[in-house]
Amino acid sequence: MNRLGEIETLTPRRSGGPSPQAFRGVPIEVIVAVGRARPMIADLARLRRDSVLSLDTTLTDPVDLYVGDRLIARGELQEMEDGSGRLGVRLTEVADLEDAV
Repeated sequence: MNRLGEIETLTPRRSGGPSPQAFRGVPIEVIVAVGRARPMIADLARLRRDSVLSLDTTLTDPVDLYVGDRLIARGELQEMEDGSGRLGVRLTEVADLEDAV
């Protein structure tokens, strides 16, 4: 039996695929969308360093969190309290992700 066959044998299956539990320790990228811009192509072509691209949001508007193209949560931007100057997101709405994981 090959190594993959051993893993398949040891991993519980549901509906013919690997158990969702097998993926819980895998890192995943979450995209935080703070706003959108719709510049004309000519305006976009003129952007240079220090240009400002106006977004359709304000600093206090909620941000959307995505995994791939799936909206998983909404929240508010805030500065981390560790003094690093980094941003974080305080979640205000979270989708039910139990079945997705």
